[in-house]
Amino acid sequence: MSRQLFEYYSPDRANIIVESDSEGKNMMMSGLFIQGEVKNQNGRVYPKDEIQKAVESIGQRIGGGETVLGELDHPTELQINLDRVSHMITDMRCEGADGFGKLKILDTPMGKIAEALLKGGAKLGVSSRGSGNVNESGRVSDFDIVTVDIVAQPSAPDAYPKAIYESLFNMRGGAQIFEAAREITKSDRNAQKHLARMMENFIRELELK
Repeated sequence: MSRQLFEYYSPDRANIIVESDSEGKNMMMSGLFIQGEVKNQNGRVYPKDEIQKAVESIGQRIGGGETVLGELDHPTELQINLDRVSHMITDMRCEGADGFGKLKILDTPMGKIAEALLKGGAKLGVSSRGSGNVNESGRVSDFDIVTVDIVAQPSAPDAYPKAIYESLFNMRGGAQIFEAAREITKSDRNAQKHLARMMENFIRELELK
């Protein structure tokens, strides 16, 4: 039976590069999105042909004009939650057994929070979200990638990261951070400065947990 598969890659392991696009208007993240032919921290092995097939599928979706959206922290289901969308995948390709890609941070509330975290010095990784079959030895077959999300580092193998989204709304002033991010999408410069100050406090709280 097909199961949901989430694979986390830390900023260092994925060699995440954060940069601006050629026009300097959009923040981009690029690096390793999915690794093949090695047993990962969850005890799973993705064969090279499974990686290539899944990555080609993403490329075809993008090439066909589909917008492949991702979230700030992934949920426990495969469905994309539009209120949590932070970015779109602009490119995905294979290099050997590995899938590399690039994503663009969007001008959404969660996108602005991701951007503020990165500008504030937070290191964020990526996590592929997909489905497939896993045999007793951990080898994956019938693999399909739904998207790649921006995530914080999990505390242990096979554990979901402590969700930025949930942490945000559980902390004092978290709702105000989200509203400030929403106002930034309306080009409110005062909200942008306010968000920057609040994100500095948010990052400090995350570091203490």
